Amino acid sequence: MTIERYIRIFAGLFILISLALGVQGSPLFVSSWWLAFTAFVGLNLFQFGFTNFCPMGLILKKLGVPESVTACSR
Repeated sequence: MTIERYIRIFAGLFILISLALGVQGSPLFVSSWWLAFTAFVGLNLFQFGFTNFCPMGLILKKLGVPESVTACSR
């Protein structure tokens, strides 16, 4: 797998986990403040779309994950 695929997987996972922890109807509800983390991930994906820069991409690159042509950590 490439850096870009890992970014999509981690972003989706983080959003699902933070929604499960932040929505009051969820059996895993902890606090509504978890929704702030959902917003952070969404804003990070939004800026990645414009700048093609992602901190997660830098971390994955240092861990040796191969890049694709459109990876965010060129």
